[in-house]
Amino acid sequence: MEVVCNEYSNGSVQACNGSEEKLDDLRSLVGKADGDPLRIVSVGAGAWGSVFAALLQDTFGQFRDKVQIRIWRRPGKTLDRATAKHLFEVINSREDVLRRLIRRCAYLKYVEARLGDRTLLADEILKDGFCLNMIDTPLCPLKVVTNLQEAVWDADIVVNGLPSTETREIFEEISKYWKERITVPVIISLAKGIEAALEPVPHIITPTKMINQASKVFLLIIMSYLFSILLASFLHLKDNLFLMHLIQ
Repeated sequence: MEVVCNEYSNGSVQACNGSEEKLDDLRSLVGKADGDPLRIVSVGAGAWGSVFAALLQDTFGQFRDKVQIRIWRRPGKTLDRATAKHLFEVINSREDVLRRLIRRCAYLKYVEARLGDRTLLADEILKDGFCLNMIDTPLCPLKVVTNLQEAVWDADIVVNGLPSTETREIFEEISKYWKERITVPVIISLAKGIEAALEPVPHIITPTKMINQASKVFLLIIMSYLFSILLASFLHLKDNLFLMHLIQ
């Protein structure tokens, strides 16, 4: 069988043509019917969460009838003038990114921000493939949602890209939107930190346990940070430079 790889517009290499079979396997595991797209949402748009979402988009985004990939971040975060200026320099240093923005009619706003005539939002630039936490490393364009309920209420797979310090608070809010659900989603947690608790005896609480306590989703379907690395390998993405950058 011929294996074909395509270069993506951000300079990365799109996954080979075995991706659709892997997606079909994943859809089967989740129990998706034909015509019903697999809904994946990454909650949190820091470096790790954004890159993980971009890897999924790079790999599966072409199969729009089978999968929908989105990322949630809080609205309202603005870029200061210095960051906007640096982002403009990054854009103009990358011909592929520059051409992509011009093709999408999205370049002018970065010119205006460079001149100080416009204030850019973090969720706005994320749609164009720029994560505020890693401006120097452009990603692929992403579907960004700023309303948490809209992002998670019908998700089949939720990727927790939040810091461990925010995981419990956000998943307590998310649990309110899942009360009427018949089935619960699979949760993949990328968080690495822990909480300390003193009662009934001193112990630590992992992000996986935080999600379980906050959302009441069974631990068996909450997958840990280490599993997310294995999943990336399963998707043939472990050699991607973005993933390597974050694991180091």
